[in-house]
Amino acid sequence: MKNPVIGIIGGMGPQAGLDLAAKVIAQTRAVTDQDHLPMALLSYGHLIGDRSTYVFGESSENPGIAIASVARELSSLGVQVAGIPCNSAHAPQIFDELTRLSKGIRILHLIQETVRHIQETLPDMTRIGCLSTLSVHRLGLYRSALEDAGYTPVMPTDEVAEQVVHRAIFDPGFGIKAQSAPVTDQARAMVLSAVAHCRSRGAESVILGCTELPLAVSHAKDIPLIDPARALARALIRETSPQKLVPL
Repeated sequence: MKNPVIGIIGGMGPQAGLDLAAKVIAQTRAVTDQDHLPMALLSYGHLIGDRSTYVFGESSENPGIAIASVARELSSLGVQVAGIPCNSAHAPQIFDELTRLSKGIRILHLIQETVRHIQETLPDMTRIGCLSTLSVHRLGLYRSALEDAGYTPVMPTDEVAEQVVHRAIFDPGFGIKAQSAPVTDQARAMVLSAVAHCRSRGAESVILGCTELPLAVSHAKDIPLIDPARALARALIRETSPQKLVPL
């Protein structure tokens, strides 16, 4: 049976789209080129406005409109299920608009899939930390999703969210968006310090709730890190070709 094409709406940021594609490959049961799943990645970051700017009312154009246009282009390539490696794009005012305008294609919800992944892989943990962009942090996207699933969210202080995590992602000199391949030592150190901060507040594990953050760190001392891109990669395989999914 022909495997359905997996879709990735990239460009938010570009390296995060490539990272998701790599994780789809890593989570696929395959021993030859031909065993791997067909995948279409469109990285049109130049067309998609900044999600945080829109959420904070500094831009009037909903990025969901441009994201939906990319989704429709993927649909024309035969994609029926796609993922977006950008947590901020899942703010309700953006995600609801893009799903309304995306015809003939289903967009998996990154944050919901991350919580599902925690339930499957860390069943005994109850206190979950989360690092993210300021838009995701201030909107409480992970906080709400974790609470709905019965977890106790452990968030960084506003000061750490703004002065450590935000700078590690967005600083024009050393931030991950400016330098993602490789990530600078300064950005990596700042992310690890924020992880340690969540641990000091009682977190048993920490979500890297911006898709740039896993580019900086893959593990931390004495605490598991949760990678939403890996969760989304597994979900894309599960929803298109479940027989090809690498077991946990």
